[in-house]
Amino acid sequence: MNWTMRQDHILSRALTMSQYQLFARRTRLVFIASGFLHEHPMLVSSSSSAIFAAIGRSVILHSVSTLCLTTNVFTLRQTKELAMKIAVIYNRESQKVINLFGIANREKYGLVAIQRIVNALKQGGHQVVALEGDKDLIDKLEEFMPRVLKGERPGMAFNLSYGIQGQARYTHVPGILEMVGLPYVGSGPLAHSLALDKVVAKMIFVQHGIPTPQFAVLKNAGFDMPSLSYPMIVKPKNESVSFGIKIVHNEKELREAADVIFKEFGQHVLVEQYIDGKEINVGLLGNSAHMEAFPPAELEFGDGPKIYTLEDKKRQSNRTVEVVCPARIDKETAKRAQQIAMDAFEALGCNDCARIDMRMDKEGNLYVLEINSLPSLGEHGTYVAAADVAGLDFTALVNRLVEVAASRYFGTPHPPDLAKKTSDPKQALFGYLSGRRDQLEQSIEAWTRITSRSDDTVGIRAASAKFGQIMHDVGLKTVKELTDSRDVWTWETQKGIDGGTLLIVHTDIPVTPSLGAEHFRRDPEWLYGEGIGTSRGPLIQVEYALRAMKSVKKLRLLRAGVLCYADEGNDCEQSADMIAKACERASNVIVLTPGNLGGKVITKRRGQRKYQLTLEGKSLRLGQSGRDLEVMRVLYNKLNEISSLTNKKARVGVSAIDIRTEAYPFRLPHRAHTKILVSYPNAATAKKIETEMRSILANEGIQWDLVLVSDRPPFIERKENKALFNRFAEIGKEWDVHIEAEASLWPSVAGLVPAETPVLCGVGPEARDLYTTREAVSRMSLIQRTLLLSEFLLHTMEM
Repeated sequence: MNWTMRQDHILSRALTMSQYQLFARRTRLVFIASGFLHEHPMLVSSSSSAIFAAIGRSVILHSVSTLCLTTNVFTLRQTKELAMKIAVIYNRESQKVINLFGIANREKYGLVAIQRIVNALKQGGHQVVALEGDKDLIDKLEEFMPRVLKGERPGMAFNLSYGIQGQARYTHVPGILEMVGLPYVGSGPLAHSLALDKVVAKMIFVQHGIPTPQFAVLKNAGFDMPSLSYPMIVKPKNESVSFGIKIVHNEKELREAADVIFKEFGQHVLVEQYIDGKEINVGLLGNSAHMEAFPPAELEFGDGPKIYTLEDKKRQSNRTVEVVCPARIDKETAKRAQQIAMDAFEALGCNDCARIDMRMDKEGNLYVLEINSLPSLGEHGTYVAAADVAGLDFTALVNRLVEVAASRYFGTPHPPDLAKKTSDPKQALFGYLSGRRDQLEQSIEAWTRITSRSDDTVGIRAASAKFGQIMHDVGLKTVKELTDSRDVWTWETQKGIDGGTLLIVHTDIPVTPSLGAEHFRRDPEWLYGEGIGTSRGPLIQVEYALRAMKSVKKLRLLRAGVLCYADEGNDCEQSADMIAKACERASNVIVLTPGNLGGKVITKRRGQRKYQLTLEGKSLRLGQSGRDLEVMRVLYNKLNEISSLTNKKARVGVSAIDIRTEAYPFRLPHRAHTKILVSYPNAATAKKIETEMRSILANEGIQWDLVLVSDRPPFIERKENKALFNRFAEIGKEWDVHIEAEASLWPSVAGLVPAETPVLCGVGPEARDLYTTREAVSRMSLIQRTLLLSEFLLHTMEM
């Protein structure tokens, strides 16, 4: 298909001085001619008045009343300021459906056309992916653009999908997008269904006084002849792209054409009065008061039928159909065609874009044939050609479609972009983090590739060195007196750690050595990987919260420190003293252990003691009788008594783990070792439980030894902690992030914090299946809790 441009519709149009001055400040001088931007390097260094004079003589623009020069000049710059994630959804070859059922789709975009659209969006600054509109679409969309934060603009779908199969195929993908709550370019399911049903659409046109050819509906092969005069147009009731369309001149041709449609398409037949005259197309862009009508385009047919056939669209008809744009009609008729097109668009409730096909008879009367609610963006389409005449080249057109859809969803011509520079540091923090969601996930993926289990000294050294380098890159300095370079590392901001906030994380992954490795993967809601919840998520959270503070130039004014230890899996045996010393210097402490599901953070934890119990007796043969007791029988009896010390009401738990025995060949065990875990609410209770265990062990004639291996103090709920929690929860409310207090059975380093220092635990991202091969962190919580932590740090500066 060829399209021509009439030179008498190109006119010179000068910029005003104020327009030029705004333009010159922001970009190099460009000339706009025939929809293309050309740099003019000779004028870059010229004076304003000389350049302005040159522009007044040289700039030309296709004339169209509804588009303005400044919109075309700045459309790409503005679009880049509104950059977002965009999924281009199409149907090409995929048959990923549960069953192949119903009428198959025959409309497809070519791969070249799809890539052209993707490239145009990328030039607009968007992050783009192309997806097939099949049964996997929801999962792919959720993986590409997870749920958004309050105030964060969601991603958008650029819908090119004609559907795979069945009825009302245009509605399938928009219906899915409506269901999952994802904004998209183009009309909704209702408008598409009305536009596809040509009979219903024509009834609506008649009801709204929109001119359309007389018509009749044929329901089966034995139909009565319609009361229309020949020639007539015959077409399927619910198809598009000229499928099945034909001109008939008598009853025989009518019945033959109708039979083909009944058999091939399995649907009713629409018969229209043929209008002999020009075929006019009007492209529309926008919505309601901001509707933009392109100059009408005229189809000029060569030999053969004076209708646009499927063969013409596929360029298989052996004739040339030229698109003449603007159409060879007078200005008054052009305005009338544009108004009729906009009326039809509104009558069917279309959104963003459409192409309205009309015929004009010899008397100049216009008749709407149909609305294409999903106009082709193919290179040779009339919609693209008319847009170019209107001053929008292909890249500008595609990005303008995104702009008008964003305007419709977000309620302003240019939706507020919180990622732009702002004087409000809270919004600036939000903008920094929300614009780096992908970067956060890429960073956490990189961390999961570093193995640093608690028994892996080499891995721990590598992980700790990596985190140390990150802290120095952010701008923190090492606190030498709180760093031993083996188990504990501490850094502080320029203002220092004293009287500030201490953030605590760990680099070791506390899992059993026999546990299989877990490789990184993601699904729409979760990120999986070894230690991703216990260690890697909090490390990323601290890094990006500090980077966000640095981006708003607040980090150098912040009193804060970061402590990283590497023996969580060994009950902090080596790091406990230094952690306690660091906490003494801070005014409040945030322990970034993983949060529990449901927005939980931890305000109270039980303490935990670990004991090593050894029982030793005589080496006995199997079945040997006498007064000597078997070690294992004694052990089982003692462990049963010790376990009975568990008291849910008193918040005490006692249990044995990891029994090992020693025996000579062919003899019963003469020595047994076991570890006993005691969960307790306070030191007095722990002391009481130990006394009772020793009492139980003392009542048997066998050697025993009970050694306290480790003691992790309880994290006791205090009013100072309550105030800290309330502050964190209030920040959560600002962003619609639910924060709720919870107690935990498991200990943490929060128990090492002095009683007078406020502390909050479980502030890391929400995680599940900890210490297993299914450990996962919530994708949404990762960004949410990083945002809350950064704003909390900002809030501490105001205290």
